[in-house]
Amino acid sequence: MWARVVEFMLACWLALSPFIFRYRSEDTFLWVNDFICASLVALFALLSFWHPLRKIHLMTLGVALWLWGQGYTSFPEIAPPAQANSVAIGLILLMLAIVPSHSHHSPLSWKEFINKKEE
Repeated sequence: MWARVVEFMLACWLALSPFIFRYRSEDTFLWVNDFICASLVALFALLSFWHPLRKIHLMTLGVALWLWGQGYTSFPEIAPPAQANSVAIGLILLMLAIVPSHSHHSPLSWKEFINKKEE
């Protein structure tokens, strides 16, 4: 579950980034984009703690691809720190989203192998 906690922390960073990087008030798209993406990542990370929705964190892949692509294809007048932030967070979320929620447990096949060996 550590990956979901890090995803939630990145969502908080993403929500705060318009204030940290001081987006211009004219960059409404960036403000809205960051808040929506942050809300979705936080929602998916928190919902994945509930057992019936434990794989919903994979939806973060879509948000991560959007952030990554948006960072590369954004308009030239957008500040470079905002672009770099979108690309970096998108790439980090791509890596974290594929980590299973119970990655601290050994795979079931390993456990079965060890149990058979001990018998």
